[in-house]
Amino acid sequence: MAAMKRRDFVKAAGAAAVLGSLGGVSSLTLAQSKKRVVVVGGGYGGAIAAKYIRMADPTIDVRLIDQNSRFVSCPLSNEVLGGERDIASLTFGYSDLSANHGVRFVNNEILEINPEKNYVLGNGNLKYFYDKLVVSPGISFDFDQVTGYDEAATKVMPHAWKAGPQTLLLRKQLEAMPDGGVFYIVAPPNPFRCPPGPYERAAQVAHYFKNHKPKSKIIILDAKDKFSKQGLFTQGWKMHYGDMIQWVSGAEGGIIDEVDPASMTLIGQVDEFKGDVVNFIPAQKAGKLAHVGGLTDESGWCPVDQKTFESSIHKDIHVIGDASIAGKMPKSGYAANSQGKVCAAAVVAALNGKPAPEPSYVNTCYSIIAPDHGISVAAVYQLKDGTIQGVEGAGGLSPMDASERTRALEVEYALGWFKNIAADMFT
Repeated sequence: MAAMKRRDFVKAAGAAAVLGSLGGVSSLTLAQSKKRVVVVGGGYGGAIAAKYIRMADPTIDVRLIDQNSRFVSCPLSNEVLGGERDIASLTFGYSDLSANHGVRFVNNEILEINPEKNYVLGNGNLKYFYDKLVVSPGISFDFDQVTGYDEAATKVMPHAWKAGPQTLLLRKQLEAMPDGGVFYIVAPPNPFRCPPGPYERAAQVAHYFKNHKPKSKIIILDAKDKFSKQGLFTQGWKMHYGDMIQWVSGAEGGIIDEVDPASMTLIGQVDEFKGDVVNFIPAQKAGKLAHVGGLTDESGWCPVDQKTFESSIHKDIHVIGDASIAGKMPKSGYAANSQGKVCAAAVVAALNGKPAPEPSYVNTCYSIIAPDHGISVAAVYQLKDGTIQGVEGAGGLSPMDASERTRALEVEYALGWFKNIAADMFT
């Protein structure tokens, strides 16, 4: 019951925030509005921002631009590795956004942002002009931090941290791995997309190994000395997979300085490791367009006004999702969704000459350890002294002593969350 109440609270808080922030646009204002918004990036943040801008003010011309004609979800992609779903179940198109909400989808890659003349430049020398620009560029990888790991190395040691071909490549490698082989996961340093992701991945792969390659081992080499939901993960690993999963912290020699893809070798500060399959997840920074557009600071991420997500560097450009510096919010799909709604309300208010409404933000990160064992962490956030901070006492963590029924319900919540958020994004 505690988990149910926590979910209900988070859901209610998020819904109230969105409904409150989208109100107040008069019919006269709507009739007078002839503004243009361009949204670049059609994922958890961008698709939601585009839809909610149109929902709040249907007279605003909204163009959603993405280099891919279809979106593949990173959340739940670990289940592809575990054999519980296929990639098609994570793949969505944009036609309903156009048909149901009038969002104009454009399949093009944006190469340049011109903040002085208010346009973005795509392939074919096509210019898309805007009054407000929303950028949701996701992440890119910092290939300079580890010697030997570059774009070419991803074909041998896949990161699978952008769902799609990399996910399928890693799945094929696991299928081809001999029983009794060793699978290494190299977890990235903070901050990175989806803090619980590498540890859920270990569990999902262990689920596959348990059923098909029971003599195999999974070793996580980690630059960190602790990780998200650590107690819950280690408890679940032991419960379902015995000693199959081993975690090596940075202090214990988990930091990797060099890789040799040809020999599948990882060279650490203490030891060398040779694997049958290596999932190397590199250090991360804001997506390429954020760097090209001059939206990042020395951290590699995008500083923003955390009330509106307007860039601290360029006026009339808003950055949401993983690329933004968003206070205490993690880099997750649900966080991007919440930020997209807050940003949409702020953009609509600004275009109609109104102050941005007071924001509220929400996030839940689910992890599926086994088909009947889920865990989660949830939080509600508020703006305080200009930064996003957690609301004390709101949300919470799955209890360590939860019953089997509660763990099974957490899986149902996770799958229900995905179904609902996908519908929210694309219909």
